[in-house]
Amino acid sequence: MRSKLEQRIRALIAAQAESFEVQAQIAWRPGYAVLVNTPGETAFAREVALELVGSERVTLQGPAVSGSEDFAFMLERVPGSYLFIGNGDGDSAGACMVHNPGYDFNDANLPVGAAYWALLAQRFLV
Repeated sequence: MRSKLEQRIRALIAAQAESFEVQAQIAWRPGYAVLVNTPGETAFAREVALELVGSERVTLQGPAVSGSEDFAFMLERVPGSYLFIGNGDGDSAGACMVHNPGYDFNDANLPVGAAYWALLAQRFLV
């Protein structure tokens, strides 16, 4: 879709410039890839989370986030799942996203986060 979008933008700009008998150029930068989790790996990650902390503490599908993430490039080559392990919400510490000057990592999340990654690795290797 990105390639098609670039082609259409270039064609429209060229046609518009031609209609005014001028020349136009466009500097196209593709930017970050769209992050798309693979279904199997995402289901596996969810199962491990549910096993560890139960359904009352797991959000199976959060809202879409319009930020960019380097992990998207990895997912273009290797199946996987980008996920959040929780850092608070509302007025709690760490309510804003990372890369924000107000971000404050919730240290209370370390035990459950470490336990999650350990269980995920254990289940994957079994």
